[in-house]
Amino acid sequence: MRDFFVEVYRNKILMATVSAWLIAQTIKVVLGVFRLKKFDFRLFIGSGGMPSTHAAGAACLATSIGLECGFDSVYFALAFAFAIVVMFDAQGVRRSTGKQAGILNKIMEDIYWQGKIQELRLRELIGHTPIEVIMGLFLGIAIALVFYR
Repeated sequence: MRDFFVEVYRNKILMATVSAWLIAQTIKVVLGVFRLKKFDFRLFIGSGGMPSTHAAGAACLATSIGLECGFDSVYFALAFAFAIVVMFDAQGVRRSTGKQAGILNKIMEDIYWQGKIQELRLRELIGHTPIEVIMGLFLGIAIALVFYR
């Protein structure tokens, strides 16, 4: 069992990718402290916000694989395709879902004040703006380059 943890720890690609996730989530918390003037742990475990952790992790994974296995390898091609899908989803589908949640919350609020129904609010911050995805992309690439310098 000890060998398993040693091998996982020595997996440079995995460690770079996990680091990208942790750094991106930490940046969200720090930015949240400045924006909200208080610490909110939900920002560390939640989705949405600046920078996109999805983009940072996927970009770091693809870049690390490219640096480790070669940018002409099938592994990089798979990781690159995966990163594109993740970033498109983070910015497109999930952002649209968040907008729909906002509209539904407004409808539910209107219905609630009319005294007809009471429901919990839907989560609205689940997707990313294009700039959040781009910043996550650059962050992920930078972290991979630091790990492989």
